[in-house]
Amino acid sequence: MKQSASRGVKLVALLATTAIVAGCALPRSGPTRSEILAGAEQTVGAPFIVAVDDRIARTTSVEPKLTFPAAFRNIGLLGPDTINAGDTLGLTIYENVNDGLLAGTGQNMAVLETVQVDGQGFIFVPYAGRIRAAGNTPEALRQLITAQLETQTPDPQVQVRRIAGDGAAVAIMGDVGGQGVYPIERPTRTLAGMLARAGGISTEPETALVTVIRGATEGTAWLNDLYTDPSLDIPLRDGDRIVVKQDERTFVALGATGGQARVPFGKPEVTALDAIAQAGGLNTNLADPKGIFVMRNERAEIANAVLGRSDLVGDQRMVYVLDLTQPNGMFFAREFLIRDRDTVYVTQAPYVQWQKTLSALTGPLSTANTVNNTLN
Repeated sequence: MKQSASRGVKLVALLATTAIVAGCALPRSGPTRSEILAGAEQTVGAPFIVAVDDRIARTTSVEPKLTFPAAFRNIGLLGPDTINAGDTLGLTIYENVNDGLLAGTGQNMAVLETVQVDGQGFIFVPYAGRIRAAGNTPEALRQLITAQLETQTPDPQVQVRRIAGDGAAVAIMGDVGGQGVYPIERPTRTLAGMLARAGGISTEPETALVTVIRGATEGTAWLNDLYTDPSLDIPLRDGDRIVVKQDERTFVALGATGGQARVPFGKPEVTALDAIAQAGGLNTNLADPKGIFVMRNERAEIANAVLGRSDLVGDQRMVYVLDLTQPNGMFFAREFLIRDRDTVYVTQAPYVQWQKTLSALTGPLSTANTVNNTLN
């Protein structure tokens, strides 16, 4: 009887000690699922907690597609023979008389080899004066010069040639084979041709972003979309700046995953299931598949749509909960899109904390018994 009572006392003491140890700050990777949910309910100004389903996945996946402005796409190609400011021209003028206005003594032909188109788009031709060249083709300019000269010399014949010069050009920077300033020529009048002229892309094509800056307006598109959408192979204009760079979006993976780190997206769209896989998957010894949280600052229009409200203003702190043990849990995780700077947190299973508690309790007791046996 005494022995039974003694065992009962020891069991009560063990349970009491276990409870005390469990209440202590044992090491762990973060809060449990129940702590996050309870904190959100009890704290003023806490984030909104939303369980992910088909509607939530669709509502939060509304992201504007990366593309170029309509002003970039709805313009024509520069004509291959269009003269621009900075171009260099060659002029040959034939006169139907000897000792003409422009020809030398005893000749009827004058050659002007390097006529520069000035910044305002004009050239100067002796006896014809200042003539606008930019925006005209060589044929149109020939007619203008002829019209100006025919009042002073009989039946002038004019030839106009384009010579390589510093005309319309674009600047290409970033992850390309050769950065620099390139002229707009027949093969390089569109974005794809110009990128090829610069040596192609030197980064991973699947995650390469192409930005075109034209004055105060700019647009960005995925490189791969240039292959599938011809409207994105936009015509170029003088002074365009083209920047190619690697996608820099990342998310943070924390908790009971295969690895805790800042993880690059690696492709245009990353789902919650992708994010878990990229973080090394769920740690089979630690993870609670019911407690997968995605934390972000959500835009007001999306937060209102998710919560069925219309009064929220400004970015809202949102916590989306995924439960992979539900029948459709994997499908919801496969459809829910991750955004730049999201935090993906996987909680530990309750069993893990209980196991740590027992380890914290039995470890010192085992050590004490060993010391006691040694002394005896």
